[in-house]
Amino acid sequence: MKDDTLMEAAISRLKFNTDAGAGARARIGLLVLESDQTLEWEMRLMTHLMGVSVYHARLANDVVVTPETLANMEAELPVAAGLIPEYLGLSALGYGCTSGSTIIGEDRVAAILDEKHPNVPSSNPMTAAMTAIKTMGAQRIGLVTPYTPDVTRAMQERFEEVGIKITTVGSFYEESDEVVGRIDPSSILEAAISVGSSDDVDGVFISCTSLRAAGIIDQAEAALGKPVTASNHALAWHLLRLAGIEDEVEGFGRLFRMQLNQGSDA
Repeated sequence: MKDDTLMEAAISRLKFNTDAGAGARARIGLLVLESDQTLEWEMRLMTHLMGVSVYHARLANDVVVTPETLANMEAELPVAAGLIPEYLGLSALGYGCTSGSTIIGEDRVAAILDEKHPNVPSSNPMTAAMTAIKTMGAQRIGLVTPYTPDVTRAMQERFEEVGIKITTVGSFYEESDEVVGRIDPSSILEAAISVGSSDDVDGVFISCTSLRAAGIIDQAEAALGKPVTASNHALAWHLLRLAGIEDEVEGFGRLFRMQLNQGSDA
């Protein structure tokens, strides 16, 4: 008769060593909208060769983008920020919403993040875009957005407040983040070239973390002969520089070959 009795193997205790872990050069925290389809993917594209780790927390939001739904995210920011543990030792922390940063206010966003992660430098796409635009020496910007006019106008006013003139604006007029995440890169490239071709424009900003714009920056700059940046593009660059990563990276336009404050007082 077959003996079905199983003998338990003894569990031996194994030795191990520890090192600095993933992200030995820098660890970046990122608060990503529940509805966002693009930011995590593009952030990996722009950081994966640098020895940098990015740690995400998802933030509750409404898929329909209006000033009211954007303002509601203020209450969700500390919740999401609290999901990233202190023991990770973040080098920088970002909130991934351009329009949300505009409506809530960049200073308020920074204050909330600092409450949860004191002394960790932080950014958001609006702050990052302004810093990037000034660093690249642009002053008269062509603005591409996917938003309805009320959100686009609020963003335009915010740029004007810090001395960045918006001379040309184009929008896809789409309020659903679900749809915005599926706008193809060729449409974004065409929009950037259309808006940026004006003689009154010396740089282009493509707004919204859901737009897949990082991969078309080089092409847009080549076509226009002007600096171009976008929400995820500027945010990745700014967070890397805040974290002390100064690598110059080819393939993502002139911004990724520049250092923080280079060529400006941004």
